[in-house]
Amino acid sequence: MPTTSTRGLDATAIARVAVFAALIAVLGLLGAFTVFGAVPITAQTLGVMLAGAILGPWLGAASVAVVLALVAAGLPLLAGGRGGIGVFVGPTAGYLAGWLAGVIVIGLIVRHRGRIPTPVRTVVGVLTGGILVIYLFGIPVQSLVMRLPLGETALSSLVFLPGDLIKAVIASVVVLTLVRAYPRAFRRETIADAAETEERDPVRV
Repeated sequence: MPTTSTRGLDATAIARVAVFAALIAVLGLLGAFTVFGAVPITAQTLGVMLAGAILGPWLGAASVAVVLALVAAGLPLLAGGRGGIGVFVGPTAGYLAGWLAGVIVIGLIVRHRGRIPTPVRTVVGVLTGGILVIYLFGIPVQSLVMRLPLGETALSSLVFLPGDLIKAVIASVVVLTLVRAYPRAFRRETIADAAETEERDPVRV
């Protein structure tokens, strides 16, 4: 039978997932804005980057999954007020799948074995999961749905790279600032880890 502390950690984990799901949704409601005078970008991927880096791979993935489930149910939570099952068969469907894969990769790199983020792991994780992985999922699906050559689609997608790099920088700065200001935000993400710690040190709270 679970202890009170373990039940509390369950509630905390759920709350953390809900907070980051809300963050991702709110960043989508901001809509698109332009960088360098012409390139439109959205802030939603920033929320995905932060979820993976702060929550870790599995709670981060849960927060993204909550958002995607709500979108599938019809809530207009994606940038531009988009929602509904149709977005999962449209040109951007691969990018949405990439969010889920990307947040896991970010978490696995940045929070490697539950460790506190370091500058190198944070930057590498955010760039790899938050940009490379999402592009690897998004570009082929966009090419397939729009019936365009893969190379042409990849080349046209590079216009969004500067905006994504800006989001990666912002995410890295936020995470590393949070590490210094509030390291408790980077608690071990799984209840099993907490239970193991409690077993070794029962007086620790």
